[in-house]
Parts: sequence; structure tokens; C-alpha cells
Amino acid sequence: MRALIIGGGKVGYNLFRTLHERGHCATLVERDKDACMRAADAIGADVIQGDGTDPEVLKDAGIDNAEIVAAVTGSDEENLVICQIAKLTFNINKTIARVNNPKNMEMFRLLGIDTTVCSTAVIATLIENELNRDDIRIVSTFERGSMVLAEVALNSRMIWDGRRIADLTLPEECVFASVLRGNKVIYPKGDTVLCSGDRALLVTNTDTLSILAKEIYGGVKKWKLI
Repeated sequence: MRALIIGGGKVGYNLFRTLHERGHCATLVERDKDACMRAADAIGADVIQGDGTDPEVLKDAGIDNAEIVAAVTGSDEENLVICQIAKLTFNINKTIARVNNPKNMEMFRLLGIDTTVCSTAVIATLIENELNRDDIRIVSTFERGSMVLAEVALNSRMIWDGRRIADLTLPEECVFASVLRGNKVIYPKGDTVLCSGDRALLVTNTDTLSILAKEIYGGVKKWKLI
């Protein structure tokens, strides 16, 4: 899968670098020539110089092959336009917009933007989750992007399957909010047993979520029961 990032400022550059460091395919679009050269030299990946609100530039950048478009310029108006072009002109399913003014977040949602966030780390995790899996996803962000509400769709390959919440090794930064089992909402307690097919909602931060995503498939344990 492929991500297209529009905006090569501090947020866009760091996002571009983070995705490539994590082994993902991403292309950056930036109108400033010097910023393009710096990004291309430092990261050694595809950088396109041009106006991200121009459909022809987006086409040259390979938007037809992209599954995710992240508009992270310093202008909320441009980010909105870019995401709308991506959806309406190129039928992109997933759009992510950086919002510089929190007051605009609700308007963006009403206008059809899939996800609005402020934090580079959150945007990177959103893209990584979308590229890699459907079993763990970020539902919402809060506290200016430092915290997330994440949904874990349990399956039989996860070490959580069939275990009580009290028996799980969880960090302090991770709290179970609820468990959805079919049409039933369960407010979890220590003796609640998780089952394949459940959808568990967790409140945590992006760093913890990234590590937790590996742990639930039997990866190296970072936390121990106290």
C-alpha cells in the first residue's frame, strides 16, 4: 500500500521520515524547492515539487496508486481542499488532515474528512495502522493528540484471546474503556474474559499502542505484572 503526504514542513518532513524508517512506502509533495531538496537528500525517497491543491500535481505524485492521503500543510484551508480533491476526484478512501486550529476539527468531520489530528506521532501511527492491519485502529484522539482511543478486534492468534483482563500484562498508560461483544457493551472488570470476535476499546498513547500491537501477538514483553 502507498501513502501520499502533502506538506513538507516540520510535520510533513517528520511524518515522511518516520514512515520510511518504519519501512513504508510514501511520497511527499511540497511546493518549496529547497524543502524538497532537503527532504530528498536526507531521506532518499520520492519527493515531488508542486502545489498540493493542484490535481495535476497530485496525479504526477501517484495519487491514483495511493490508498491514504495525509494533508499536513500549515494551512487548514489547504488541507481541507487537498482532502476533498483526494476523495471527490481520485476516490481515495482514507484521508487524514492536520488541523492547526482545533476549532476547525468538527467542520472538517462534517465536510467528510475521515480523520483530523494535530500530532505527527498520531498521524504516523494512523497511517501505519491503516497500511498494516484492520485489527488495531485509532478511533479518536484527544489531549491535543497525545492520547488515543484505540480499538482492538480480537482474533484467535492474539495472546489475549481467552484470558481475563486481570491476567494481562498492561502498562500503566493503557486502560480498558469497554468491550463490544456482538450488540452487547461490556464494561470490563478484572474477571472479564476476552474472546475472539470481541472489540476492545482502550485509552492509551501512541508509543504504548505501537508496542502493545506487537505484544498481543506474542512479541517481546516490555511490561511485567506488579
